[in-house]
Parts: sequence; C-alpha cells; structure tokens
Amino acid sequence: MQYWLFKTEPDVFGIDHLANRPQQTEHWDGVRNYQARNFLRDEVKVGDQVFIYHSSCDQIGIAGLAEVVRAGYPDHSQFDPESKYFDPKSSPENPRWYMVDVQFRQKFTRVLPLTKIKQLPGIQELGLVKKGHRLSIMPVMEQEWHTLLAAAEPRTGIS
Repeated sequence: MQYWLFKTEPDVFGIDHLANRPQQTEHWDGVRNYQARNFLRDEVKVGDQVFIYHSSCDQIGIAGLAEVVRAGYPDHSQFDPESKYFDPKSSPENPRWYMVDVQFRQKFTRVLPLTKIKQLPGIQELGLVKKGHRLSIMPVMEQEWHTLLAAAEPRTGIS
C-alpha cells in the first residue's frame, strides 16, 4: 500500500462531493500534468490511501481521506470535444491522460491547514511544502502519512 495527496478545488469537487456520491465513489479525472499522469497511470494502486487536499479556497489544507478502488485507466474526458479537458492529440488507441477511482473514507472535523502542515516535524520533504511544487497528485511517505493523520485529529483512527 502507498500513500498519496490529491489536490482539488472544493468548489469544483471536494470531500463533501465525494461523500455524497453514490457508493461514495468517483473517478479522479482532469489531471493534465505529465508527472501526475504518470503517478495515476503507473503507481497509484487499488487499496492506496489518499489525503484529499483542498486548494484555492478559504480553508486550504487536508480535508479528509479516500481510498483508491480502481487503478489507472484512460480519462474519458480527453476524448470529449465538449469537455474542458479535451485533448485532440489523444485517442482511445493512444490515450495521453489517466484517472483512478476513489472512495470516500472520512471527512476530518476540521481542515488541517497548510500553515500547520509546514510546521510539522518530518514533513519538509513532502512536495506540498516545497517551494514551486504544484503537482495535483503527489506521493506521501508512510512516516509523513502518520504524522499528518495524527495532526488532523480525525474522528476515528485510520492508519
């Protein structure tokens, strides 16, 4: 099992949207960065744990947890000319972009803010706190995962 942080804008799709989906499951689409795409295509696996991170909002930080329930497969939005994620260079035979399915696990009682994350010991190597790091999908080391999870003070302990 691996650990990840997925960034999202909560007014577009956030932890509450995921919690309210049928079966509390949704595909994580629209990723258009090659390094993040490679993570989704090659490394994110079923059973991996995910922090859902809200960005570009009033309460920036980790809002809750999800689990990967379907490994990487072609992102259907790249083939749809009506989609803002359409990519004319992609085809079903040669897809460029991938997505995974995630399932809601938990919403934290309060968002773990980025300001607090930056102050935690042992988090300095996390891409989220490095200057200029803009990836929407990033790996989290196991020790970082446990530190962040403890700092988030979830309602029920999940490790």
